[in-house]
Amino acid sequence: MGQKANPIGNRLGIIRGWDSNWYGSKKDYASKLIEDHKIRTYLIARINKGGIAKIVIERTLGKLIVTIHTSKPGIIIGKGGGEVDRIKEELKKLTGKDDVQINILEIRRPELDATIVGDTIAKQIENRINFKRATKMAIASTLRMGAEGIKVKLSGRLGGSEIARSEEFKQGRTPLHTFRMDIDYANVFAQTVYGKIGIKVWICKGEVLGKRELNPNFVGGKNDMSDRRDRVGDDRGGDRRPGGDRRDDRRGGGDRGGRGGDNRGGGGRGRN
Repeated sequence: MGQKANPIGNRLGIIRGWDSNWYGSKKDYASKLIEDHKIRTYLIARINKGGIAKIVIERTLGKLIVTIHTSKPGIIIGKGGGEVDRIKEELKKLTGKDDVQINILEIRRPELDATIVGDTIAKQIENRINFKRATKMAIASTLRMGAEGIKVKLSGRLGGSEIARSEEFKQGRTPLHTFRMDIDYANVFAQTVYGKIGIKVWICKGEVLGKRELNPNFVGGKNDMSDRRDRVGDDRGGDRRPGGDRRDDRRGGGDRGGRGGDNRGGGGRGRN
């Protein structure tokens, strides 16, 4: 029952590109795949507080290009780029390749990235902040940045309860069956003293119309999002204005009530 496909895997080749960009023959495909996994695991552990959203790995003849998408590029680059050089040397040792290149791409709006939102919630839960408060704050900031919808699901011993349970928070819309919808998904966990708490985040950024660039390092759609946010603001403003008019009508109703008072007065005169 309820088999669920990963929203990112579902959209590969339609509106999403692959995070590993290389071709492998039958002989070396498995070893390259394992190497990719090692690189990602190592970098996420090494740059723990770096706000890493995703790591894109590309290979050309004898060359390895690692692109780190992060919300805090300053932490990864370090003073005068010293930290990057150290990471590069460590990756050379790990992979056994001489030519390793590291690119760092800054994420302008981290609130719209599911991995970063999930990590933010996880860190707050680890610091013993109430999970409901942490989740609601994250949802509010994501919607403020112009997302169409967000869904967060937390599972485990929430609040240190004896029995593990799941709780889901939803706002806006996240249509998982519509492949044109750009939905970002992440599955992270918070390590608490009671045990692990799993956090799943789905963020809907809107519909992608037309052909999309499938290169995972392509950063696009920023203008669309800002335009949509402006439009939403205009719509809301438009909704408020008629509401104001309706209030004026109610005031008119108050005048009618006044007239009713006159009639009552008339009734009094009749009794005299």
